Amino acid sequence: MDYKKTKAPTTTVTRDVVNLSKDTGNIYETVAIIGKRANQISQDIKQELTHKLQEFAPQTDNLDEVFENCEQIEISRYYERLPKPSLIATQEFIEGNIYYRNPTVDEEASAQQQAED
Repeated sequence: MDYKKTKAPTTTVTRDVVNLSKDTGNIYETVAIIGKRANQISQDIKQELTHKLQEFAPQTDNLDEVFENCEQIEISRYYERLPKPSLIATQEFIEGNIYYRNPTVDEEASAQQQAED
């Protein structure tokens, strides 16, 4: 996913808990969904950053010389300026871009439907 195009704020924003929990009916379930998505986003960003920084890794282990690479610094600064994964996940949840399901609710609904039949 391209995190440059996200509309998530870069600073903390106060959210209305009631509005956040409308879809799930439970604020704890909402927080769990957002937390899991934030972990996924965090892992994606970390892998992307690691992949980009590996291009600048020195081929030899020489501790005497330290090279300053402007491109490497710019890449690091870009990732530091991105919104936090939790803010991106919250924005995705609000926009309805996260698919989630609760397996216990699905099991209860199917058991109830079987009992009615």
